[in-house]
Amino acid sequence: MDRKVDVNCDIGEGFGVYKLGFDEEIMPYISSANIACGFHAGDPLCMRRTVRLAEAIGVGIGAHPGLPDLMGFGRREMMVSPQEIRDYVVYQIGALNAFTKTKRLQHVKPHGALYNMGVRNEELARAVAEAVMEVDPNLILVGLTGSAWIKVGRELGLRVACEIFADRSVNSDGTLVHRKHPQAIINDAEEVAARVLRIVTEGKVTTINGEEIEMTGDTICLHGDTAGAVKLAQTLRRRLETAGVNIVSMGTFCK
Repeated sequence: MDRKVDVNCDIGEGFGVYKLGFDEEIMPYISSANIACGFHAGDPLCMRRTVRLAEAIGVGIGAHPGLPDLMGFGRREMMVSPQEIRDYVVYQIGALNAFTKTKRLQHVKPHGALYNMGVRNEELARAVAEAVMEVDPNLILVGLTGSAWIKVGRELGLRVACEIFADRSVNSDGTLVHRKHPQAIINDAEEVAARVLRIVTEGKVTTINGEEIEMTGDTICLHGDTAGAVKLAQTLRRRLETAGVNIVSMGTFCK
């Protein structure tokens, strides 16, 4: 069986004199890049630099729009209307798109609190999806597998990519364990690789409570700012390729 999967990473999250993450080191091991657009992190200089890094080696480029919350890194929920969300997302997609040579992005993946809020909130997810449609209906909307993101995206006729997280524990309903939980982040590279390989090849994962649930996905998320991120990316790619899994950008197979 020809197995394909995308490996994406949240990067380009430095700004000003602050460097955050391992963008240069991790880029060779991924197939798609979610680049911050200046609201939760990133700035014009960082955006241009990260886009150029991705273009140089053929990594798919996507916008990573967040809530306007630099102080909280976009991880704090905010009271925002659907119209505000639409405008925030259109603005951020447009800003990143302008830095690309082709003036066309591959995908859009919401960040942080915006992403988590849209997992169950269909109204918010629809506002983001409508913003994506407004900018470019050919863009892929990336969202947590089995969530409102995927449901709404498909209803609107967008291409979607069901996302799983390499280094995050999950609850029994498939949602991510809150970051404040001491076991929310999985740091051991071999454990992460084995976990992802099982999801990709068997469609199963063990939850934080020890329950086995079904889980599948088109794209695997890594975080470029976590300790050991580069080793994790190297280990994951090696294990997947050894198992005969082809790592390709989501734009080549997501419908």
